[in-house]
Amino acid sequence: WNSWNHFKCNVDESLIKATANALVSSGLAQQGYNYVNIDDCWGSSNRDSQGNLVPDATRFPSGMSALADYVHGLGLKFGLYACAGSRTCSGTMPGSLGHEQRDANTFAAWGVDYLKYDNCFNNDLSPLTRYQQMSDALNYTGRPIFFSLCEWGDMHPARWGPSIGNSWRTTDDIRDIWDRMLYIADMNDVYAEYAKPGAWNDPDMLEVGNGGMKYEEYKVHFSIWAISKAPLLIGCDVRNMNNETLSILGNPEVIAVNQDPLGIQGKKVRNFGERDVWTGPLSGNKTAVLFVNRKAMNVRIAALWPDIGIQDNVIVQARDLWQHVTLNSTFQGKMTMYLEGHSCKMFVLSPISSQ
Repeated sequence: WNSWNHFKCNVDESLIKATANALVSSGLAQQGYNYVNIDDCWGSSNRDSQGNLVPDATRFPSGMSALADYVHGLGLKFGLYACAGSRTCSGTMPGSLGHEQRDANTFAAWGVDYLKYDNCFNNDLSPLTRYQQMSDALNYTGRPIFFSLCEWGDMHPARWGPSIGNSWRTTDDIRDIWDRMLYIADMNDVYAEYAKPGAWNDPDMLEVGNGGMKYEEYKVHFSIWAISKAPLLIGCDVRNMNNETLSILGNPEVIAVNQDPLGIQGKKVRNFGERDVWTGPLSGNKTAVLFVNRKAMNVRIAALWPDIGIQDNVIVQARDLWQHVTLNSTFQGKMTMYLEGHSCKMFVLSPISSQ
C-alpha cells in the first residue's frame, strides 16, 4: 500500500496505523500486501542541526522508528519516500541529493524496509549517477531495503535499473482515468523483456477503489498490472473499501498470476482495433491470457495459439480467473471470447493433451 494516490500530503501517524490494521483485518496482508509505504510530505521542511531528516513532529509525534515498530508488530513491512534531488516533489521537505549515505543510515536505523526514490529538483544531473549513489548507500547500511526507482522512465531505467534497484517506474504518474490507465499500461509494455525476478517494471501504483473508474474498468486495470508482473501497490483508502474493491484487490487467482515464481512479464501480443490480447508463460507449463476490450461497444476477440506461445496441436483447459470456474469446453488452436465494453476476461490455460 502507498499513501499518495488517495491521500497526497494528508498523511499522519494515525492514518498509517489504521491502514496497517485494515490490511490485516481485511485479509489483504495474508494475500501478500505486506508493505505499508508513506509517500511524500512526512518530514519537516528542514534538516536538524546535524543534517538529518526528521519527521513532522505534529503529524508523526512518535517518530518513524516507533511507527515502523508498530507496523512490524503486525507482521508487515514499513516503507518511506525520498527524492534524488534538493527537495521532494511536493517541495515540502528536503531531498536526499548530496546526503545519500546520511539518509540511508537514517532509514536503516528507523527500520525502513522499502524506499521509493523520486526524481524532482534534480539539478539536471544524470539519474544514473543519482540513483547509483543511493543504491550504494542503502547497500552500505547492511539492511535489506527494497529500492524503488521513481525515475518516471526518463532515461529508460529498465535498461540499467536491474543493477541498481528492485523496481523502476517506466512511466509518468498514473491518474484514476480509463484512458490514462491504458496509456500507462502500453508504455510499460514496451519494456517487458527487461523484467525478471528481483527486478521489475513499475507502471505506477493502483487506482482501484479511488472512484474515477467503473468496476469493470478497475478489473481491467488490475488484470493488466497482474499479468505484467507489476508491483501491486494499493492506492486507495483500505480503511473504507467497499466489497467490489476488496473483491478486485483480493482476487487470489489473479494475484497468483502476478506472483507466479517464473517471474516473466506478460506482453500485449495483439491489438486489433482496441481489442487486446495479453499473454505470458506461467510455471507448470501453463499460460495466462487476458482479453481486453478498450471499446465502449461489445466485441469479439480471438487469441490464436501461435500468438500466445502454444503449439497448434495442444488442447487446453481454461480457468476463468474472475468467475472462478473451469470452463466445460476445451480449446485447440484458438480461443474466442465475447466482451462487453470496457471489460476484460482472464484465464489460465493448462495443456491436457495434444493431437
